[in-house]
Formats: sequence, C-alpha cells, structure tokens
Amino acid sequence: MSHTMPDWIAADWGTTHLRLWAMRGHEVLERRATDQGMGKLAPADFGAVLETAVEGWGTAPVVTCGMVGSRQGWFEAPYAPVPCAAAPRLVRVPDHEARPVYIACGVRQDSPPDVMRGEETQIAGLLLREPDFNGTVCLPGTHTKWVGLRDGKIMRFQSCMTGEIFDLLSRHSVLRHSLGGAGDDLAAFEAACSEAYVNPALAYGALFGLRAGALLGDLDANAATARLSGLLIGWELAATHEIWSGGSVALIGSPVLSPLYTRALALCGISATVHDAEDVTLAGLYAAQQTIGDQT
Repeated sequence: MSHTMPDWIAADWGTTHLRLWAMRGHEVLERRATDQGMGKLAPADFGAVLETAVEGWGTAPVVTCGMVGSRQGWFEAPYAPVPCAAAPRLVRVPDHEARPVYIACGVRQDSPPDVMRGEETQIAGLLLREPDFNGTVCLPGTHTKWVGLRDGKIMRFQSCMTGEIFDLLSRHSVLRHSLGGAGDDLAAFEAACSEAYVNPALAYGALFGLRAGALLGDLDANAATARLSGLLIGWELAATHEIWSGGSVALIGSPVLSPLYTRALALCGISATVHDAEDVTLAGLYAAQQTIGDQT
C-alpha cells in the first residue's frame, strides 16, 4: 500500500464504481478505482468503504460528486433548481470522524421534471477551462444529459436513457441473437442515425428489422450493432433538437461514446468540441475544494 500524502482527495462515486485521485492542488499524485459503487452499498457502508479505498493517503479531506449524494447514497445532497449558477455547492457528510467528506449537490428541473448528479461538477470544470462558453453540453453515458448553458448558468437540461436502452435491447431482448462485434461499421451507424433523426416514427420499425435482416438477409452482427447505436442516438438527437440546434456543442464523455456522438452531430451540421471526462471532473472538484472554507 502506498503512502502518498495528498492535500485533498477527489472522488467520483457513481452507481457502479468509486474513482479516487490523491491531489496536491490541481496535480494528480495517484489514481485508484474500485467497483464499490453506490448500487452495492447501504448508507452505513460508505464510510468504511471510503477509508479502505484511501488507505495510505493520510487524513486529507475528500470532495466527491455523483450518486453518493443521492437518496439511496451515503448522505442526500440537495438539488439546486434551474436556472442556477454552474458553480460548485457542497454539503458535509455528518458523523464521519476519520476525515471531512464533502458531497457536491446536484441540479433539478421541475418542468419537465429532470435531475442530474455528477454531471454538474463536470460542467463546472468545463466552465473553469472555458469561462465564456455559451451553448449546449452533451454528456453521453447510461443516461445522457443535454444541458443548455448561458452566461455561466445551467438554464435547462434533458436526460435520455440511450445507454441503458442499448444495454437492455442488446442483452435482454430478441435482438441479442442478431448483435455482435464492436459495432464499428460506421457506414451502418451513420445511415441508421440519419434515418432516425430525419423520420423518428418511420425508423421505429427498424428495430425489429435488425432481427429480420439477420434471419432473412445478409445483415451481419457487427453492422446490426452499429445500426442499433445509430437508431438510438438518432432518436436522441431528434428528441433534444430544440436544446442543441443553432449553437455550440461541447461533448464530455468516454473515448468510446464521444466519437459516436461527434459523428452523429456532424450529420446534423454541428462540429462539436470534445473534452476529456476525467480532466473536467477533476477541474470541477478542484473548484469545489476551493470553496470549502466558505461553506463550512
């Protein structure tokens, strides 16, 4: 076990994973990750899991974002209603004696109802890097977020369950028999994405067409996987068109998803900028850490 002595510890504690960074100012000294996400833990478990995960890092304070602050997490951090400043807001976890632990608050939208936890920290990090950014931030993932920003404020947002729907269809539906490979047939992806964006209702029937095409035609498994991604992302673009059209779009996501969304937006005439998810997460957590003296 290492004995790195950070000034503070950054944490992204989501549903499936806990990611940790030992920090000196904004410099990363060491990285760690575990599969002890919120979904596996009861509220009483979080403290012990954290202390095991940061063993050897002294008693530095922890600043964390993500589902750790949900109702099912360690301690519920309140939501800020939109429109709101895209700036860090922290609450301290009570009764954890080993070290101070702070959780970033989420954001809520009452009409239409929507919530986010964790993405707000990445947005704060993006604005720390680009304070004059006005436009839309897309954060692809299990539940992709499309967030409208203006003058440093989150004005509105929309969540799309694209990642979760892809997982359900590819693993638990009849389509699982027809899918396979990396889904890297870009021509198939782009054709399906355009179909779903231009005519979402007509393209709905194309879902079962993936199965039928494999049975009756020559649709191979890799192309079918790419078409499924394209159909779902195309529908997502159609559903969120009002938020992202006519302005700048910044993407914050994984190396797997960001290129797909970049291609999809390019089909719609949008040249999106791409930002590293870890980089903006740490920037947002650093900005939050700087406010601790003001919020305790």
